[in-house]
Amino acid sequence: MQNTNIIVSFLENNPDYLIGVVFIFGLLFGSFFNVVIYRTPLMLFKEWLKNTREFIVELYGSLPKELEEDPKDFKSGTFNLVTPNSTCPKCDHEISWHENIPIISYLFLRGKCSSCKTSISIRYPGVELVTALLSAFVAYKLGASLEMVAILILTWSFICLTMIDYDHHILPDQITLPLLWLGLLLNLDGLFVPIESAVIGAAAGYLSLWTIYQLFKLATGKEGMGFGDFKLLAALGAWMGWEVLPLIILLSSLVGSIIGISFILIQGRDKNIPFAFGPYLAIAGWITFFWGDLIINYYKYQIL
Repeated sequence: MQNTNIIVSFLENNPDYLIGVVFIFGLLFGSFFNVVIYRTPLMLFKEWLKNTREFIVELYGSLPKELEEDPKDFKSGTFNLVTPNSTCPKCDHEISWHENIPIISYLFLRGKCSSCKTSISIRYPGVELVTALLSAFVAYKLGASLEMVAILILTWSFICLTMIDYDHHILPDQITLPLLWLGLLLNLDGLFVPIESAVIGAAAGYLSLWTIYQLFKLATGKEGMGFGDFKLLAALGAWMGWEVLPLIILLSSLVGSIIGISFILIQGRDKNIPFAFGPYLAIAGWITFFWGDLIINYYKYQIL
């Protein structure tokens, strides 16, 4: 305990050192988040397929041929965030530790697999760098504190959720629900907002998007968003209170409009293809935590 207090005291008195340490840890966690982003959806799909097969066998006694074989992207045997070791998706070359050093390995390998020379997506070092930069910013703003640790967890969750939702249009319960409960637990003693505001925020966050979803479905017969979006906004409400929910919804719509129009204009993306809403909620939530009061006060000043 004494050693821990000494370390905390040192970091409190040396903010530059704290930022540097958090930046390095951000790089390391960013490398792990690439695994989370890639494997979590596959783990979910494997579980869903397994449950579907069991249900069909229980109901009909046998499986149709179409469901007997796993899709080619599925890994046989144990498959989780730890096992098996990471491999090249093209040649199955097992990635060694010195090929997995954040950013440095990518530069050393010149962005190619050491075995088959297939190009490695720039997204992998991109996730590592973004994680490190955002983590360092959190350390700069909050210093060595419980608040810093909590918002690092929130930030890292946002990164994983953003990329998973962008790739697959899903927000896994394995991330959103623990995030919701963690927000409520942290606010039991009012770490960020009073517990009453956090509880109302969790309920209001979920019910507000759920209501919009139901009204949209009733009017159009289509599903405008997924239930993961409801849970993510509920988590944001649990962390930051119900008072900021209108700002988060407004900012997420604004960010979504800007990014969506950019994709259409720059990449020529079909405007009829649905966009994942989770990334915009995450971005809006992160902005709101650090600059929400400033934005609200600015508009209050403009109105008055």
